[in-house]
Amino acid sequence: MASAAYAPGGFASPAAPPSASGGGDTQAASSALLPSVVQIRAGNARGSGFAIDDDGHIMTNHHVVAGAGRVEVQLADGRVIGGAVLGSDPNADIAVVEIPGTAISSAELGVSAGLQIGQPVIAVGSPLGLSSTVTAGIVSATDRPAGLGGPGRTRQPMIQTDASINPGNSGGPLADLDGRVVGVNTAIATVGGAESGNIGIGFAVPIDRAMGIAARIIAGG
Repeated sequence: MASAAYAPGGFASPAAPPSASGGGDTQAASSALLPSVVQIRAGNARGSGFAIDDDGHIMTNHHVVAGAGRVEVQLADGRVIGGAVLGSDPNADIAVVEIPGTAISSAELGVSAGLQIGQPVIAVGSPLGLSSTVTAGIVSATDRPAGLGGPGRTRQPMIQTDASINPGNSGGPLADLDGRVVGVNTAIATVGGAESGNIGIGFAVPIDRAMGIAARIIAGG
């Protein structure tokens, strides 16, 4: 996606499409990304998110904040502040939370269109409430059709990964080894229900699509 697509929301221009190797390593990528990742609490729901600009806009999943107007946002340094749900797209399972006036590093945005099968990636978030957790894996498939938003929803192309994703990871970033966000961790395949946990099949909304949705939400907010 061209950088102009992100400009209306004041987002940083995305980096060049990722190479197959990612160029970096998991430690460097984790260090670069962790300051921008947050934990989100909306009633009994728990999830993750990440800052997408310097204006206090946080990307997360719709299902993390569904039905909530206000949420609690725990920053990487442990501070807990109030946030407002600016808007969401239930069909795409993408939402934007706003925490204006709060100093937080924004994540570097990548380009999901250039992802390759077998490329190393990391998932960052708060699985089971364990904030700032990093797991590693690869891109298992690109453009994998997966249903979002419940029964009757249109199946959408997703990034499939074997990086460990569990309840609480939803809304957190999937990134390449240069720390550039390429997807929004959203769902997992399970056997015998969600309580079975991760079985090595997770899905992320491609960042190209997610940022287009976020830009529309912010422009309309």
